[in-house]
Amino acid sequence: MLKKREMHECQSLYSLMMDPAVSPYVRYVCQSQEKFMFLTRQLIAEEEQGSVITRTILNETGTAIGTIDLYHIVNQTGFLATWIGAPYFGQGYSQRAKSAFLTELFLEQDIQTVFMKIRKQNVRSRKAVEKLPYVNLSNDLYPEVTQSIYDLYHVERATFLESHMELHHILAT
Repeated sequence: MLKKREMHECQSLYSLMMDPAVSPYVRYVCQSQEKFMFLTRQLIAEEEQGSVITRTILNETGTAIGTIDLYHIVNQTGFLATWIGAPYFGQGYSQRAKSAFLTELFLEQDIQTVFMKIRKQNVRSRKAVEKLPYVNLSNDLYPEVTQSIYDLYHVERATFLESHMELHHILAT
């Protein structure tokens, strides 16, 4: 479902990212495949330095269908950026990718809080994130971050892990 970013995926990811249903909401928009490759190299290097964590989202057949990143990592917090290619909308990939990525962040990377800034006009992403039981709307807590164009959400490590423990208990019984 998730794997470390690799350069050979750039061509297929770039074509998915340039879809008009996707590109307005991608954090790292590039106007050429070469720029996308440069950015991917840069993200891989930044991950080695510990300032970014970046993964490729895969479908069941191992095809690259999007990316998920934690950026601006400071004091065990960071901002989440996710995008999925339009042919894969509505199939639950975003929710599964977030769950897998947050599990890695909270259990392996020692991250404590993850923020998600979502443009108010991005109805699809807002509805998707509001379905997640471990996500809280944070506009009132951090008004300096939200401005008027974003909704801010956050996930705390303890809330996420508690939610997953409840889910595992329900599935086990």
